[in-house]
Amino acid sequence: MAVHSPNIIDIEASGFGNNSYPIEVGVITSEGRRFCRLIKPLESWTHWDESAESLHGISKHHLDKFGVEPQRVCLQLNAFLQNTTVYSDGWTVDSSWVRRLFDEAGIAMTFRVSPLELILCEAQMNIWHRVKHVMLRENNIERHRASNDAKVVQATYIKTNEIMKSGEVAL
Repeated sequence: MAVHSPNIIDIEASGFGNNSYPIEVGVITSEGRRFCRLIKPLESWTHWDESAESLHGISKHHLDKFGVEPQRVCLQLNAFLQNTTVYSDGWTVDSSWVRRLFDEAGIAMTFRVSPLELILCEAQMNIWHRVKHVMLRENNIERHRASNDAKVVQATYIKTNEIMKSGEVAL
């Protein structure tokens, strides 16, 4: 029996603190459809953390050149996700960045962002990091980017769920 895979969202940001803003959004749906957009910063978004840039590899110049206007990203996300729930393994920060994106673009969000922990059992949480490490290796993911991260989180959810159903606990 196949494991249901949840919709997953991941956000890359300009930094790690309160003044940071979303610069990339990646989503993978339960059907495997993917959405990824770089977000062109609004003029009021000025905080930039060099250590965040070194982690995700997205420069301000790259965003200015290839980023999509926030309003357009919001409309595309609403159309892509419609009235669904997406889950985040970093809900505390991802949900605030998504809210900031929609609030400052002046567009109502038509989907919900929920913590991944709401759909994980305790046993899945206990093996999550070990399984995620395996999924990173198996999916040959080298770049830390939003769509790659969403794919790995979804693969990790599926694998931990399969492990729980099979009774296998060792990796």
